Amino acid sequence: MLLTVDVGNTNITFGLFKGEDLKYSFRMMTKQPRTSDEYGVSVMMLLQQLDVKKEEVEGIIIASVVPDLMHSLVGGLERYVGKNPLIVGPGVKTGIKIVTENPREIGADRIVDAVGAYEKYGGPVLVMDFGTATTYDLISASGEFIAGITAPGIRISAKALWQDTAKLPEIEIKKPDSILAQNTVTSMQAGLVYGQIGQTEYMVKKVKEESGLDNLKVVATGGLGSIIADETDCIEVYDRMLTLDGLRLIYEKNCK
Repeated sequence: MLLTVDVGNTNITFGLFKGEDLKYSFRMMTKQPRTSDEYGVSVMMLLQQLDVKKEEVEGIIIASVVPDLMHSLVGGLERYVGKNPLIVGPGVKTGIKIVTENPREIGADRIVDAVGAYEKYGGPVLVMDFGTATTYDLISASGEFIAGITAPGIRISAKALWQDTAKLPEIEIKKPDSILAQNTVTSMQAGLVYGQIGQTEYMVKKVKEESGLDNLKVVATGGLGSIIADETDCIEVYDRMLTLDGLRLIYEKNCK
């Protein structure tokens, strides 16, 4: 089995693949400080709950946008699972050629999403990730990473509302029944969700307009992406596990 690890700003998402099939996935919070032993023990306990022996884990691959925790995470996985992880970064084969001004600025998570979208759905493709930040990345028909757009994520925008205002409460992020809100909570929900839908549709329109790629496929992922994908026709595919699939594909390119 292959253990894939996506280290995001909010959560660390683990996936266990048997061949091309994602058998299990589980998460832990990123911002809680942990030692290497705590990471190792936590992963081993989760594997035990799934009745998976560490000997069944043949390889590990990690993509991270949080450098500070990598020493502890990698150390814990090496010590407890007994495998040296492949870490997505310079020198790792991805099949994607980055042609932006400074390729090293492109985050590992975005490269992994690009690989997943291009390999699974072909190109040209615009892949959106509705995570801590909302990202829009354009991949050409020949697998070139042409451009990337970064915007505040829905949770960042929501947190700004209730942390930087005196009277607005912390709320659940969901689409209200109507944009014509009648109270504080639904007014915030309407602004956050309908605002994100509007941003998404405009971004897709402008990317198609400026790139000239009318045949562009539009693929979305990320925890809150399903809320947006259900409400707009501009997103063709919502793939919740796109990042984990991208990690699997990169591992296969490098280790088979």
